[in-house]
Amino acid sequence: MNWQENPDLAGRRFGGAVVWANDEFFAERENLIKPDEPVFQPYTFGHKGQVYDGWETRRRRADGVDQAIVRLGMPGVIKGLVIDTAFFTGNYPPFASVEACGAEGYPSPDELTGWTTVLPKSPLEGDTRNLFDVTDTHRYTHVRLTIYPDGGVARLRVHGSPVADPNFLNFDHLDLAALANGAEIADCSNRFYSSPNNLIAPGPAAVMGEGWETSRRRDDGNDWVSLRLAAKGIIRLIELDTSHFKGNAPGWASVSCADASGEWKRLLTRERLQPDTRHLFRVTDEHEATQARLDVYPDGGMARLRLWGSLTEEGRNLLVTRWQDRLP
Repeated sequence: MNWQENPDLAGRRFGGAVVWANDEFFAERENLIKPDEPVFQPYTFGHKGQVYDGWETRRRRADGVDQAIVRLGMPGVIKGLVIDTAFFTGNYPPFASVEACGAEGYPSPDELTGWTTVLPKSPLEGDTRNLFDVTDTHRYTHVRLTIYPDGGVARLRVHGSPVADPNFLNFDHLDLAALANGAEIADCSNRFYSSPNNLIAPGPAAVMGEGWETSRRRDDGNDWVSLRLAAKGIIRLIELDTSHFKGNAPGWASVSCADASGEWKRLLTRERLQPDTRHLFRVTDEHEATQARLDVYPDGGMARLRLWGSLTEEGRNLLVTRWQDRLP
């Protein structure tokens, strides 16, 4: 999987926050993790100058650097970084680096320690989505962006795989399809309007754009998405939420699951769906599963997919080991 298809662990939509910056004179630090793409209106001046949709510091007249700390909304393994300098042309930083740390509890910014460099000092281009691979395999909760020496960054995207802390999970009642619990999208037939990661994102969708929506089909097929569950478990309740999809919800849907052998079993036969509705379906047959697949007929949009169930003993051990092996 291309790491840009992984969720943005720092995104505000997932609970991320910019908890500190040493300077934000021209533009607020919170802009760094806004879910929307940056925008720009020329000749839009505030009392401090041109308004930018990003984080911008004042011009340095002495040695030093500027920094911002982001608490990840979903702690996990970082696969890649996007340092987006959109619309910053004569005022972007020429270099940047990123460090990360893993913290327990809820420390304040000045209590964070154990910083590890995941991106060494690297050159940036102005008005560009600067992409950087990350090879570190540890689980982190915070990142610190350093820009050299000053300037503006529109967005910071921290793409990766969430790793849940098992100390806060109920193994007997768990959303096996949740991004935050370690589930991930394996494949998808169509992502024309939005990412299938939205299907399994935390919390309810606030608007239609926070769900998964396909283009209109002009053939006899149907759209689908497959996923790897957080760990091996037994699905007992299926939630199909079409909230905000009114004239473009699927007409029907079905859900299947498979174990490591790859043998697929139907959990939910083709069921009729209503627009803008949260549907709940009980599963009567018990099947141990590591994968699941949602089919929608023929196309359309879905806000959320939840697969509630319990972990097997093997699944519990895997989830705990995954977390322990990724600790910094």
